[in-house]
Amino acid sequence: MTDVLIIGAGFAGMVAAIQLAQHGMKVTMLEAKDRAGGRVFTLHDTAANAPIELGAEFIHGRPHEIWDLLRQHKIPVHEVEGDTWCFQDGKLKKCDFFTETNEILDEMSDGGPDQSFDDFLSQTQGSDKAKGWARNYVMGFHAADPSLISLHSLVRGTKSDEEIDGERAFRIPSQGYEALRQLFLKQLGEAGVELHLATVAKTVIWRKGYVELHAQSLGQPVLLTAKRCLVTLPLGVLQARVGEPGTVQFEPELPPDKVRAIDLLAMGGVIRVDLCFREAFWRSIKAPRGSEGTKNLSFLLTQHDWFPTWWTPLPDKSPLLTGWAPFGSAEKLSGRSKSFVIEKALETLASILSISSHEIESLLAASYTHDWQSDPYARGAYSYVKVGGEGAQRALGAPINGTLFFAGEATDVTGHHGTVHGAMASGYRTAAEIINS
Repeated sequence: MTDVLIIGAGFAGMVAAIQLAQHGMKVTMLEAKDRAGGRVFTLHDTAANAPIELGAEFIHGRPHEIWDLLRQHKIPVHEVEGDTWCFQDGKLKKCDFFTETNEILDEMSDGGPDQSFDDFLSQTQGSDKAKGWARNYVMGFHAADPSLISLHSLVRGTKSDEEIDGERAFRIPSQGYEALRQLFLKQLGEAGVELHLATVAKTVIWRKGYVELHAQSLGQPVLLTAKRCLVTLPLGVLQARVGEPGTVQFEPELPPDKVRAIDLLAMGGVIRVDLCFREAFWRSIKAPRGSEGTKNLSFLLTQHDWFPTWWTPLPDKSPLLTGWAPFGSAEKLSGRSKSFVIEKALETLASILSISSHEIESLLAASYTHDWQSDPYARGAYSYVKVGGEGAQRALGAPINGTLFFAGEATDVTGHHGTVHGAMASGYRTAAEIINS
């Protein structure tokens, strides 16, 4: 029997395991995938000479959970820079997207009854154009359905971002988030944490002070027992129906307040593509008269149905473009073949950048994508709060009888859900809860 059994080896589970093991506890961790890291998934492409992030990419602001590690281990970072361009009315032009969007977002308030972002938009002043961009921002940045997401949660998140300079974004060059993943794996090994990969949790049988986990690895049954269990499953997996791939059953069932909390949260959908080209052709596109050109293109925003948001790796000049298909677009792409997703991405780019399909295909060196919605061990990108869901994250993260504990970005109560640092903060929080218990 182990002291603590952790289900899920994402960043929340890994930082919790390190803390617990360093405190002298015997920790066993299992992960359904054949790799640790959860929704952090970094590949490397020699042609691009840059990290390919299929999951999390940006460090949003200066959260101490990440920056303390970066400084301690002398891991370099660079700030995202460059120009934002918009494709509107059939024309590509430099734009001040965030100024227009903030005109709407600054009107948000949590002083009245909670409502959806769409309901808020219908009642606020502002141009249809500004409202459209604000709606696209909520769909893209929060991966959310604007008719479902809680206005109160958006206000709380905005205030939390202001405390950490959240309007600034950073990347870890050359390694990406893999730098932190490798650091955690090293610390897990040094702390003596037992890690079981490709081991799928099936049933958690529990009573106060005892947990029995039935799992499966390579078709063989696995039985693990512990005094306590930390569950770091993504919200989408917790919401899965009995019998669906990846579902974990609890015996006895989770209490009604926990089930209600799960129902008051939603899992946002995103599909991203990373396209590596033989050259950064977008840096020399003929720009409108009076413009300095697209050589410093950073973000490209459109109204296209398939991939409305694109970005480059500036200040790195690798010939890499990332396409982001959030709510709505992701639903149409999810479950389709990789070739279909890449085809739609290239069609979108060709249309925006006025380049022929044949030419853009000839310039493509490599392409990457991951369907997080169809991934049975993720079932989405990251979480958001539905209307009336205030307190749901705290309820989801609350321990049960000092035996079952819950972590992951969906349990973050500081307004940083949906982020890597939010996941890490929840891991540190639950480690402290377990130690104190």
